[in-house]
Amino acid sequence: MVSWFIADLHLDTSRPAIIRLLITFLQQLKGRADALYILGDLFEYWVGDDALDSPAAAGFLPVVAELRELVDSGVALYFMHGNRDFLVGEQFAAATGCILLPEQHLMDLYGTPTLLLHGDTLCTDDVEYQQVRKLFRNPPWQQQFLALPLEARIRQAEAMRAQSRESMQGKAAAILDVNQQAVEAVFQQTGVSRIIHGHTHRPAVHDVALDGKMLQRVVLGDWHEDKGSFLRVDAEKMTLEF
Repeated sequence: MVSWFIADLHLDTSRPAIIRLLITFLQQLKGRADALYILGDLFEYWVGDDALDSPAAAGFLPVVAELRELVDSGVALYFMHGNRDFLVGEQFAAATGCILLPEQHLMDLYGTPTLLLHGDTLCTDDVEYQQVRKLFRNPPWQQQFLALPLEARIRQAEAMRAQSRESMQGKAAAILDVNQQAVEAVFQQTGVSRIIHGHTHRPAVHDVALDGKMLQRVVLGDWHEDKGSFLRVDAEKMTLEF
């Protein structure tokens, strides 16, 4: 069978075309996959699972329902947090049937030792972002944020999104990409032959020569209103579409 990998859809109710595109994609996977791995930033932002019970998430409920149907059809579903949806939790997992993955997930992918990441931890040149990431992943900060009323959390998320966009505009492209030394360190620490990640929105398959071995780093693409991006892997080949 086949395993599929997606990331960086940044679902937002202001862009319903991407939501429709994802639903069509999920419907087509039924009976055609062993597993679907979502490697972060499925949503533009996620302010807590309790939003599922509010009008604020109404536009995402068809996605939740379609993910549940995919799991019920026999496809294993895995979700890894991104830098936008790090507050996805157990309620979302129960609603969709997904398995929440840690920020690094080692697996044997049809015989190839593989590491799954969102990808932001590899962007070590962006020191400002790494400091913000550390704050957002801090459990006391998350608890304090989730204790706020839903409306206040949404306002803060919108403000942080705007601030992030402004910050990115002032940074060189190289700073926003992965650091090669960080990539090599992860390969050496984990011993894998392949890394699959998203985050940078720069889809490509990179060959990495390291310690006398030829390794691979696969970068997933982001999604647009007229086209999705995915990685398809089976025992025979790997195909990246973007």
